[in-house]
Amino acid sequence: VCAEAYNPDDEDEDSEPRVVHPKTDEQRCRLQEACKDILLFKNLDQEQLSQVLDAMFERKVQPQEHVIDQGDDGDNFYVIERGSYDIFVARDGQTRCVGRYDNHGSFGELALMYNTPRAATIVATTEGSLWGLDRVTFRRIILKNNAKKRKTYELFIESVPLLKSLELSERMKIVDVIGEKTYQDGERIISQGDKADSFYIVESGEVKILIKSKTVTGKDANQEVEIARCHKGQYFGELALVTNKPRAASAYAVGEVKCLVMDIQAFERLLGPCMDIMKRNITHYEEQLVALFGSSMDLTNPGN
Repeated sequence: VCAEAYNPDDEDEDSEPRVVHPKTDEQRCRLQEACKDILLFKNLDQEQLSQVLDAMFERKVQPQEHVIDQGDDGDNFYVIERGSYDIFVARDGQTRCVGRYDNHGSFGELALMYNTPRAATIVATTEGSLWGLDRVTFRRIILKNNAKKRKTYELFIESVPLLKSLELSERMKIVDVIGEKTYQDGERIISQGDKADSFYIVESGEVKILIKSKTVTGKDANQEVEIARCHKGQYFGELALVTNKPRAASAYAVGEVKCLVMDIQAFERLLGPCMDIMKRNITHYEEQLVALFGSSMDLTNPGN
């Protein structure tokens, strides 16, 4: 695969005219709501985010409309405001549906980041609304920011034991899609019983993992029991993503904690090679629960 090299120092901030699509106050509100959880935007400062929002344009779609087609050149990055969209990948003469987006998420960044053809076809299955960002603005702001992010996180990502089995190019793609979140002492990061949407790596600080056991009866049944602690370079939140079940435990910050966060779509796309390691660790969790509670039922049948 030939990918265009990107040097953030090569591009002059003002070499291209700024793209601005005027919006009503109502449109701006809807756009801000749609973009608030987009990880690619998390590391932008206020001025950069404002420029990105100015440049975005609304695109309404109808059922069965192709938003992007596999093999095409990348023109825009899309954020979903509403609607359902199927993801199709053609390989070896067969087209398979490999996933879907429901009313939130984003797509189209890979072709713009690496200047490669579209890797999938996205088809609307309902009427919907998207917000697009053109290639030039995406590369000027998002890629410039990502190049700085790479310098910041490259060494850290290399030191994470789970990711050692990945190629350098695969690790760099992880850097490109992660966001950073900070939590204060005692703040809950994930809640037992919730639907899982993200995976976490501890960048600094300490995280404690607690579980409310259904196998423990009596007055302590609702009490949370600490089962593990995660430190720098360790990860959590993968269990529910690997098993497709609700969160089996809660996680809390101990002191101030910084985590690198990856959403479920990126997790499934980029961490396939690490699945065997994560599955081996699930066996380890089960052994811990048996030692604590005499049963691992809380992992096989999680919930509140």
